[in-house]
Order: sequence, then C-alpha cells, then structure tokens
Amino acid sequence: MDDAQAHGRVDGRADGPTDGLTDGPADGRAHDWTDRRREEGSSRHRGLLRLPPLPRWVAEAVAVPAAAQVAVTPVLVLMAGQVTPVAVIANLLVAPAVAPATLLGFGAALVAPVWPDGARLLVIPAGYAVGWIITVARWAVNLPFATVPWPAGLPGLALLVLAVLVAIPILRRRAWRAVAVTVVAAALAAVLVIRPIAGPWPPKGWLMVMCDVGQGDGLIVAAGPGRAVVVDTGPDPAIMDKCLRRVGVDDVPLLVLTHAHADHVGGISGVLRNRRVGAVVVSPHRDGSEGGGRISTMLAGRRIPEWTASPGTRWRFGPSELTVVAPALDSGGSYGYGEGSEINNASVVLHVRWRSGSALLGGDLETEAQDDLLHRFPIRADILKTPHHGSNRQSPEFLGSLGARAALISVGAGNDYGHPAPSTLGLLRRLGLTVHRTDQSGDLAVVEGEDGMAVIPRGRDFSLRTVGDGHGGATDTGRTLAITHMRRPSAHKHNVGTQDRPRCHRT
Repeated sequence: MDDAQAHGRVDGRADGPTDGLTDGPADGRAHDWTDRRREEGSSRHRGLLRLPPLPRWVAEAVAVPAAAQVAVTPVLVLMAGQVTPVAVIANLLVAPAVAPATLLGFGAALVAPVWPDGARLLVIPAGYAVGWIITVARWAVNLPFATVPWPAGLPGLALLVLAVLVAIPILRRRAWRAVAVTVVAAALAAVLVIRPIAGPWPPKGWLMVMCDVGQGDGLIVAAGPGRAVVVDTGPDPAIMDKCLRRVGVDDVPLLVLTHAHADHVGGISGVLRNRRVGAVVVSPHRDGSEGGGRISTMLAGRRIPEWTASPGTRWRFGPSELTVVAPALDSGGSYGYGEGSEINNASVVLHVRWRSGSALLGGDLETEAQDDLLHRFPIRADILKTPHHGSNRQSPEFLGSLGARAALISVGAGNDYGHPAPSTLGLLRRLGLTVHRTDQSGDLAVVEGEDGMAVIPRGRDFSLRTVGDGHGGATDTGRTLAITHMRRPSAHKHNVGTQDRPRCHRT
C-alpha cells in the first residue's frame, strides 16, 4: 500500500486531482501549457475583432478626401442644406489631375507675358488635366443620390448634432474606424456599381412622366419649371395629385381630357387641388356623356375655360410642342360597335414633339380609328403611349407605321380586363419596341440626353397593393433602374403634316 501510494505521488495521480499539478517538474510544464492555451485563445479572439489593414497606398489615397469630406460636411449641411455622398469617390478620381492642372496652369500664367508660345505648351497638358476633372464632375453629379437633401429646421439641426456625436467616438476608436471604412466603401460600391433602384425623381432632363395611376391614364408633359401639361387624370384624385407633387408641378397651363371614361377623368379634382389650371381641352364628340356633363359643371364653377380642338391645333409650352391629330370633326365617333368603343375612338390623340424626339399619345383609340388615322394623318413617333392600355383592339398596320422604338403602357396590376393583351405584347415585340409598363415599373419618365431620349422607370410603390398580372411576353423593366436609350432621330421623324394655325373652339 505504501509503495502504491509512493508510486502514485511520484506519478502525480494520487491524493486528489490537483496534487500532481503542484509538485515537482510537472508544475512548470502545466503552467507553460496553460499560458500557451490562453495566448492562443486571446490571439484567436483578437483576430475576430481586428480587420486586415488596407494597403498603405489605398489608405493614404482614401484618407485625404475622406477626412476633408468629414470636416466640411457639417458646414455644407448648414450652408446648402444637402450632403454629397459621391464627393469622396469623385475627389479620389480627380486627385491625380489636380496637381498637374494647378502647377502647369500657374506656370503658364507666369510665362505668358514673356513667352506666349511656351505658355501655350504648358496650357495643353493642363487642359487635359482640367478636362478630366470636368468629366468626373459631370459624371458624379448625374449619379443617383449625388446630392441628398438634409431636413430643414430644428429636426435637421438635431440630426446634424446627433451625427457628429455618433461620429466622434467612432473615429476615435481604431476598431470602429475600420468598420466605418468598410461601411463607407460598401455604400460607395452600391452607388457606383450596383446603382440603387430608386433614384432622384423626376430624373434630370425629364420631358414626360407617365404616372402609375392604376387602371387608367395620367401623363405629365414638361412645360417649364414647375409647369406641365396634363393629359388625363387617372381614376383617383389622390394618386394623381401625389404624382404631380413628386414631379413638382404647381401650374397646369393646359389639361387635356382625351375622353370621358372614369379611368381617364376621375382624378380631375386631384389636378385642380392647389394648382392653377389655365384651360381644359376635351373631345369634340363627348357631348351627351354623363361624365362630360359633370366635368363641364365643375369647370364652370371654377371659371376654367373648356375648349374643343380640331386636328392641326398646336400649342408650345417650354420644351414641348403638342399637336392634336384626332379625332376628326366629321367622324362623329361612329367607329366600332357599342357605346364603349365609340367613346374610345373619339379620344383626343396628341403628337408631342421635343428637340430630341417625339411621342404619340393615343388615348383609348381602337382598331377602326387607328386605321382611319393611318390613312388620313400619317404620323411618325419615337415613343408610343400604347392605346387603350394595350388591349387586343390594335391595328398592326398603324402601330408598324409609327416607327416607334419604345411603348409605354399605363395599366393596373391584376386588372379585370386582361390588359395588356398577350397578343398586343407579342405584336409590339415583333415590331421591335421595348415595352415599359406602370404595373411593373411604376411611374415612367421620358428624359432627354446628349444622344436622344431614354425611358427611366421610378419603381413600384410597394406600400400599395400589387398583384402579378401573369401575362408576361414583353420586356419587364420593373424593380430595376432599366434605361431604354433612343438615339436622336432625323428631322423627318417629326413630320406630322399639321398646320401652324391653332383652331380652338370654346364649348
């Protein structure tokens, strides 16, 4: 027993579990093992908290514009009421050109009085550097969220103070600085590479906006700052008013009501809300309709003149020239069959012309009236406002004769009419038109660029109820910032054969 106990004490396995860790050489080995485990664990945890360092040249390149932006942002917010998220990347891109532009330009100014030819040699490379700076500035200012408005008044001041208080401890702690740099880099990548779904609205250079009014039509045609011609009002006053407010319209010199169906005139009170309306144009064949009578009574109560216009009537407002091309005064709305088709075929049809292209706004025109317009009034247009929400009553000959490259369809999601019809989507696709639909893309803007026009969707407002239509068939431009570009057309594209003398008739 004594031998076994002695043997146990030598091996460190007797007299309790800790005896062997407190005697002899085993004590030193145990402490060494414990310290190594503690250091390894600490190193692993430090690795989880510390991000790998940026390369020195990257850190130095980003540090200067980032520090400058952080320093001046509070001042810019107080002075301009906005922040510029793209400033850091823009300054980073122009940094290599700043020194050459400054030094060469300064040198040219010194040399010019005594050696003009030498100054010219210095100005040439300086011009390339300045050109690069200008190019980056133009590119950056057109990015989505290039400038973001800051709230005004006490809420804006409180938000600014809160942002500064949050930023100070973040920038003082090294670990948080690395996290902040990562977040900023991800945000810049989203702006520059991914490009956000929702950009500033309306887009710069907008010419026309098709409002997402549900199952109906509501279009806004640019007429100058804060002004627009409105063509139809959709079925809901609140939705039409909201669309006009998004675009910033408070003056409507002309309101065109293509025909008296509720999905085109039901939102008229939304247009009249807190806005000046100069005059209203209606179809010459709307007499006797119940909707037309109510509208006339409303306009008379507000002392807004109501006109009818014959083909050839032309107006110019700001960048837009609008010409009435239908209905003919002698048609009597006698096309088609049934009351619905007669009213649809009596729609006011407009050809809208801009410097960079043109559009045909077809109301609810159906097959018979489309064919009549083709033979009586040949038209070319770059953009088609697809008649009657893309119903199946379309004339292939008429649509093909337009030479259009983009079709806009105003349609309600999950509507009961089956609009747009699969046959119409297929026809538009065969004719080479890119289709944009409000039920998939929300508001649609036609904008002017250097090479022509483009169609930009705003994106659906998912706070509203949306239902997939299940029809498919044409290009879906919804939920992404899809842009359809149309190059500047030749002059003959605008020829609609109209007379310059307007012929308006007061009702």
